[in-house]
Amino acid sequence: MQVFKLAVIYFAIVFGAGFVLGFIRVLLVAPHVGTRMAELLEMPLMLIAIGLAARWVRQHADFTNSWSLLSLGLIALGLLLLAEIAVGVGLRGLSPTESLINPDPVSGTIYYIMLGVFALMPWLLTRVRL
Repeated sequence: MQVFKLAVIYFAIVFGAGFVLGFIRVLLVAPHVGTRMAELLEMPLMLIAIGLAARWVRQHADFTNSWSLLSLGLIALGLLLLAEIAVGVGLRGLSPTESLINPDPVSGTIYYIMLGVFALMPWLLTRVRL
């Protein structure tokens, strides 16, 4: 149960940061530099948010085994994908599939890599000292 609780917290922190940064990106940055550049500028900030959230969750976990940490990241990833679909359908009027597809070949590829980093970060912190 602690794995699920920490996964929800990890998801909520990163989703909240992404929601705020996305709002800033769309309304303030993209009109000046374009969508691709705005997305690319947001990525390092999201990586920092992911790292800080994973570190906090990792410090509050009573477990250290790899399977629990991988489970935590994968549960959080599932929640994040569901939230992305909900925002895409509810706020942007997209289909569930469209809400998960980034048509830009550069920022879209980096976005998918960042999803993998998000899922693995709690486990990676046991391997690398940040």
